[in-house]
This record gives sequence, structure tokens and C-alpha cells, in this order.
Amino acid sequence: MLDRMAADLSALRDTDQLRNLTIPSGIPLSSNDYLGLAANPRLRQAIARAVTEDDRVASTGSRLLSGNHSRWEELEAHFAEFVGTGAALYFSSGYAANIGLLTSVLRPEDTVFSDAANHASLVDGIRLSRAKKVIFPHLDLNYLEDALRGDNATGRKLIVVEAIFSMDGDHAPLPNLIALCDRFGAYLIVDEAHSTGVEGIAGRGCSDSIRSSDRILATIHTCGKAMASMGAFVAGSRTLRDFLINHARSFIFSTALPPYCAAHLREALPLVREADAARAHLRKLGDHLRDQMRVSGLDCAASDSQIVPLILGPNDIALRVASAVSSAGFSIRAIRPPTVPSGSARLRFSLNANLAMNDIETLVRVLTEAVRESEVVRE
Repeated sequence: MLDRMAADLSALRDTDQLRNLTIPSGIPLSSNDYLGLAANPRLRQAIARAVTEDDRVASTGSRLLSGNHSRWEELEAHFAEFVGTGAALYFSSGYAANIGLLTSVLRPEDTVFSDAANHASLVDGIRLSRAKKVIFPHLDLNYLEDALRGDNATGRKLIVVEAIFSMDGDHAPLPNLIALCDRFGAYLIVDEAHSTGVEGIAGRGCSDSIRSSDRILATIHTCGKAMASMGAFVAGSRTLRDFLINHARSFIFSTALPPYCAAHLREALPLVREADAARAHLRKLGDHLRDQMRVSGLDCAASDSQIVPLILGPNDIALRVASAVSSAGFSIRAIRPPTVPSGSARLRFSLNANLAMNDIETLVRVLTEAVRESEVVRE
């Protein structure tokens, strides 16, 4: 078994796909701390108070046994009010939320329509659900419409997308997707991982503008990104929450996080609400970076968010450019297959509100020179 593992690692090394763990240093460009709240003293203080006030540090079990706590119940009700849904249920990670949701609500007779660029947690949840799946090309709504029209399955139809796609940084056209759901009797699940805190009124997410539609089955809100905490909420109706409590295996069979984590999140919510200036600055950073990259002839795909990719193609070029950018004082890692399709290795800049405009200017200068030199070396 170990020999087989070693051979696999060797093959990854030969194709420039071997990954390793490093301690990040430099100006952060890979962080998901979009609003720059990770070091906020109010979050530290909230955790410290909860540790002192609560009767325990550990949760002691799953929430269906000994791990539930008033802090979790209050937090879920507060979050549901924040995003405008009937209820919300907290999971220990975004991955656990997507797996638990999709494997619970989908049945083998259902058909799920999944964007080709969806996150691995959505892909795995769909696979485990055993529902019939249709993978449509990234944001190709014509293909999706034809697939919906041609579906003759006896079960329900469900469309699954990310609000902001994690690798290309582009938005899903949610109003158009709702229109397709209305026409074909489908339901919509939206993963708001990269938009909660960043988009919508007070950071409620992209779905805030279409929340009135009864075709939205659920939205998923990851807390470890703009909210600078941990875990994820599945938001929807009270019926959905009760259903997940009884059927979502990643919720039922997971030890709950400690109550002080709920206190951390409870304090993060008002910080997110108050972050209009940070959101505006973040949008300006993204617009400026894309403008400067395009002027320099760099490919940033269809990004229109705080996530801005630099598409480079071959793995070795992505590694060389990442090394050059890191040497210039930025923290960045190359993104390679299988995270992205073969031949589309890239650097993915996840901007945060603590960056300044002159950071962007310096970055573009470094990028332009690094790409030029890497292409010369390859030739």
C-alpha cells in the first residue's frame, strides 16, 4: 500500500501537481478573510467572555445528544432573521453542510442540474445522493434550458450553483435561474460561500435580491470566509431545518462545536452588517485589479467579484509565476488540476478589504514581469 502511495506521489511530482503544506507569509492574496475581520478584537473578546461564562469548553457530543446549547439555538434564529429565511441549521463546515443537504433532500428518482464549475463539496454531495445528474457547461443557460425541457424523470428537478464561483470569480445569474425554475417546476440551491458578507444588503448574500421566490429551496452560507469564523449555515424553511435534523448524516453523526464558537459567530454578524465601507473598498480593489491586468494583457477570465484569477495554462508556468510573486512579498499559491480543469492552472487572487490600491499596483507590475520571464523560460 505504501509503495502504491509513493508511486502516486511520484506521478504528481512529475506533472507539477504535487501539493504540500506551507505557513503563509507576506501580503495575503489567498485568504478568504474578505472583510479583514480575522484579527478583529471584538471576536477575540467574544470568545474569551464565552469561555469564562459557559459551564463547559467542549460540546461533549452531537447536538442530538449532549452537544446542543442555547447559544446555537439563538444563533441559528438570529442568522435566519439576518438572511430573511424561516430557519437555519448550523453545520461544522461548508463541506459538511453541502454533503448533508444534498444527500438528504435528493432521491434516486430526482434529477439534479449542476454547474460544471461547482465546488467539490457540491459535486460529492450530488454523487452520494444517487440522484440522476446533469452537468451543464459553466453558466450555459441555453444548455441548461434544453436539459430541463428534455428531462423525463418522475422525481423533482433541482438546480445547484454557487453564487460566486470560487475559481473564476464570476456570479451566477440568479434571476435567470429562478425564471428557469418557474418555467420547468424546478428548485434552486445556491452556495453563498464567497458572497455571504460581501454581496447583498448588509452582506446577506447574492440571494437577497431573489429571496421572495418560493423556488429557492436552500442557501448555504459559509462562515469561515467573510465572517471570519467557522462552519456553515443551511438557510431555508422551518420544514427544511427539521428535515435536515432528522436526515442529514453529517449533522446527526458529528460532534457539535463548542458553545464559544457560537459566541464568536454571534459577534461576527454585527461586524458584517456594519461593513459597508469594507465592501465598497473590496469592490474597488477587484475592479482596479481586473482593469490593470487586462491593460497588461493578463487573462482574468470572467471575474466580476473579489476573486480574480490569472489564467496561465501549464502547471510549470503557474508554479514559476507563483514563486516570483511570493518572492516579491505576497502570499499566493498556484491552483492546479484537479482543482481546475487540465490546462487552466492559475493564480487565484482572493482580495481582502485590508489591501490598499498601491498593493494592487505593485502586484500587477510583479505579475507582468513574472509572466513574461516564465514564458521566455518555457520557450
